[in-house]
Amino acid sequence: MRHITTHATPATGLRGIGDTSWQPRGACHGMDVEDADAVFFPLPRDHEAIAEAKELCGWCPVRRECLNFALENVLKEGIWGGLTEAERRPWHDGLPQRRDYRRVAAVLNGRDVHLTEAERQTVIDLAHLRGWRPVRLAAALQISVKHARDLLHQVANKVFDRDRNLGVPPNPYKKKGKCKQSAPAAKRPATTPPAPRPGPSACAVTHAGRAV
Repeated sequence: MRHITTHATPATGLRGIGDTSWQPRGACHGMDVEDADAVFFPLPRDHEAIAEAKELCGWCPVRRECLNFALENVLKEGIWGGLTEAERRPWHDGLPQRRDYRRVAAVLNGRDVHLTEAERQTVIDLAHLRGWRPVRLAAALQISVKHARDLLHQVANKVFDRDRNLGVPPNPYKKKGKCKQSAPAAKRPATTPPAPRPGPSACAVTHAGRAV
């Protein structure tokens, strides 16, 4: 579901692996543990407690970070980000296919953030498109160079199969048929340059300056 890398510093607005720096800014920060459990882990039919928790989450400045933290760590119990377990279930089920291009751009720029399966594959596809070497992709995803080489090879095969099956627009600047290389021109024997032709003689010029 996610792929962990080593660095802890997230890009602006994006959480890194294991980053909990957002929690002190939460509306629930500082609550007593028992009170927090009663508010955010209510019984499924305790609508009054659920409404109280959602009201508290409604004006929380880190509501989105709280929801992402629960999704990426598969926390399916309790209320996170203002959503109950039942309300978060579609998010949990669709998390591997979530594609946030801010995260993709952050990884391409050398940052360390959470990646879903879809986001990770997008990074690999763009690495192939940009002509990355396996060493660079391995550093970005924190995998072995051999694994990165295999991933780039798989993308290259995928692109080749797509072009072969679906076809690509013809190149209007390319001639049909195979290009044949012209044979090298045979060397001609060196010849002496022709002697310069003599100009008109003085007797062939009239007094008016025109040749007869």
